[in-house]
Amino acid sequence: MSKPLLGLLLGAALGIFDGLTALISAPNLKAEILGIVMGSTFKGLIVGVLVGWFARKVSSLGLGLLVGLIAGAAFAAAIGVQQQSDGNYYFWEIVLPGSVLGLIVGYATQRYGSGPRTA
Repeated sequence: MSKPLLGLLLGAALGIFDGLTALISAPNLKAEILGIVMGSTFKGLIVGVLVGWFARKVSSLGLGLLVGLIAGAAFAAAIGVQQQSDGNYYFWEIVLPGSVLGLIVGYATQRYGSGPRTA
């Protein structure tokens, strides 16, 4: 499986779990969990494709982990700095799972994804 496709699929799957962590870190947002999971899944898709694309261009596990961490944290931070519907900020509750998602996708795409085919 190509690295971008692996990143896309894994990012989406992990995005679901990323969103479900809101039930633990902010149980008062239980009524909004569907929107949170959908947003996290979309964020995981984007991070997965970016990290997979990078993994296709650069074959380095360390750099793949770093790019995954930065991409996951950056996209999560963009959401985490916004005030939520209950008036609170959940910066770390959003950034930490997003960063872990990026790390896992970065590792998996470098380790298990297939590189471009040569003619």
